[in-house]
Amino acid sequence: MSDLLHRQLGLTDSEYDDIVSILGREPRHTELAAFSVMWSEHCSYKSSRSHLGRLPTEAPWVVCGPGENAGVIDVGDGMAVVVRIESHNHPSFVEPYQGAATGVGGIIRDILTMGARPLASFDSLRFGRPTDSKQRWLARGVVAGISGYGNAVGVPTVGGEVVFDDCYAGNPLVNVMCLGIMPIGDLKLARAEGAGNHVLLVGAPTGRDGIGGVSILASAGFDAADEEKRPSVQVGDPFEEKKLIEACLELYARGLVVGVQDLGGAGLSCATSETAANAGSGMAVDLDAVEVREADMPAHEIFTSESQERMLVVVRPDDLDEALAVCARWEVSARDLGTVDDSGRLVVSHQGEVVCDVPPKALDDGVVYDRPMARPARLDELAAADPVEVLPPVNDTTLAGEVVALMRSPNLADTSWAWRQYDHQLFLNTVAGPGLDAAVLRVKGTDRAIAVSVDGIGRYGRLDPRTGAALAVAEACRNVAVVGAVPRCIVDCLNFGNPEKPEVMWEFSEAVDGIAAACDALGVPVVGGNVSFYNETAGRDIDPTPVIGAVGLIEELTGRPTGLAFSAAGDAVLVVGETRGDLGSSEWAWWCHDFVGGAAPSLDLDHEARFGRFLCDLAAARVASSVHDCSTGGVAAALAECALAGSIGCEVDPLAWAPGTDMASAAFAETPGRGVVSVRPEEVAAVEDLAARHGIPVFRAGTVGGDTVLGASLSELRAATATDL
Repeated sequence: MSDLLHRQLGLTDSEYDDIVSILGREPRHTELAAFSVMWSEHCSYKSSRSHLGRLPTEAPWVVCGPGENAGVIDVGDGMAVVVRIESHNHPSFVEPYQGAATGVGGIIRDILTMGARPLASFDSLRFGRPTDSKQRWLARGVVAGISGYGNAVGVPTVGGEVVFDDCYAGNPLVNVMCLGIMPIGDLKLARAEGAGNHVLLVGAPTGRDGIGGVSILASAGFDAADEEKRPSVQVGDPFEEKKLIEACLELYARGLVVGVQDLGGAGLSCATSETAANAGSGMAVDLDAVEVREADMPAHEIFTSESQERMLVVVRPDDLDEALAVCARWEVSARDLGTVDDSGRLVVSHQGEVVCDVPPKALDDGVVYDRPMARPARLDELAAADPVEVLPPVNDTTLAGEVVALMRSPNLADTSWAWRQYDHQLFLNTVAGPGLDAAVLRVKGTDRAIAVSVDGIGRYGRLDPRTGAALAVAEACRNVAVVGAVPRCIVDCLNFGNPEKPEVMWEFSEAVDGIAAACDALGVPVVGGNVSFYNETAGRDIDPTPVIGAVGLIEELTGRPTGLAFSAAGDAVLVVGETRGDLGSSEWAWWCHDFVGGAAPSLDLDHEARFGRFLCDLAAARVASSVHDCSTGGVAAALAECALAGSIGCEVDPLAWAPGTDMASAAFAETPGRGVVSVRPEEVAAVEDLAARHGIPVFRAGTVGGDTVLGASLSELRAATATDL
């Protein structure tokens, strides 16, 4: 076997030597192709596995944690929530529509594989500045791909975020999250158990789309030749996936499925080796049984193709005919590829010849690297930059203009251009969709509901990756608490640059520790996630960007959650939580004054835990007219968002909620653990008493009324946040 071939497939010389040692011989072409995709960064987590074990993953309510296709938590009344987050960054950069669309399709199948009907999707998107025409093209294409696939397949997109920053100009991030709800007893696992059981390939025909996608697109950086990688992007068919969903759900309901695995990255090579390895079994597969789109496809292409809308299903011999009949009724192709056995080998044949004979665990386990780490020198330079010396002072005369300038940031703009393209009411589970701090979905058949939020700010990670990651966890959990949900778990999508650079690996390790510390303090386990490395173009890495999806539980849903909109003139405006001078990485400093430096926002995890409990109790008391988390843009942005949502302004004194600080910090600092609350005057004392019981300071900022916010008119603010994308 030529050394050149293994390098073309993305394998290093040492990895090739390891494969030869495992097999005791030179690998066949199909074997080498399978190892190349299975040992890729995307599939094997070879650079991150030595760090991910530090994350907390257990809690009494966790049914399945990391290691399965999705995390599963018990939400009571015999029901479980299934949740997963994934990235499709590199494919979306090459082909934004299909990259995003197939990302949605893949994450939906992850939920389906666990036995649940996929019920809701979320997206976390990042691009360069929208003033650049390519960034607008990317953003439009990605959103169109998400809506085109999600709406057609019948899974509503009910929440997410869109972030713009210079560091994503060469590497947009497309992180997608999906969840489902099911009876706990319906849980399915990716295990090929039972010698003699049949292995079915169910779904769309296999083509050349996506071949090598995980190794070519997600396991290397980009350069000027990225257009040549377009054929490695998968092509999705949401209507085929809809049929596949219904066929699988009927197979589950009839009790016909022993084990199941979706075909995503690495295709059949992953699905067969992973299910066999999980069960400690073997498998014999004949690729001649695979329905292909092109007659001349060689074995290595069939085995590693990442064509979408396919599932591997293991059924007992007595159930084979019934399973095939179910698939035929849904007009879904089902091919009997072979059988499970006790050999401990994955044996694959094609046209009468064995093309692959390997231990499944060798493919599935991959390699593990303990890559060198080094703290980036730039952090000292960033830390030395003093915001007080660089940023202009703000006073009564200049405040209104600075607020309007801040609200022109694309990260504070109206995002309805995106979410109005999504159907967010399918299945009628959606209690609160886009527009609140978190989406809320009812658990049908119970009094319960779940709240979900997706958050992450890379600019914090640029200054301090450990604190930035902890802040992302804190904000996601805070957002579900705003609507009255107790955080129950998170999933993480860890987007980083080239792991072969010691500085990137140091950032990654720090971020893992930040997530672990925040999860321990807030009592939430990590039940799954994804690592996306090699987010670099022309040698420039993105900022460390951990995206956190939080799921919270509302024990008793008594009505629509309190929204963020100011509603009645004369209501008191309260700022809950202490404001400090956290301006260094603020939206105001970056967008208005092109400054990123100083320290990341100061984080008190004990305060975050108490603040979250206060928010849940406040929601249960139902005394607030509005509640909104303070994050990007500080109190100024939060007040503007509340006012615009309710079409009514507020009269407030910035120094009332930030005594002892300057006006810029009062308005624009992004100190975490704060919120803006409006209440009827007679309820102020009740809110203050509730906050005092949790040790949370409350500041009376002013009253709802008028048509301005901090001196800026609502018409100016509405014009500032208008989006032209």
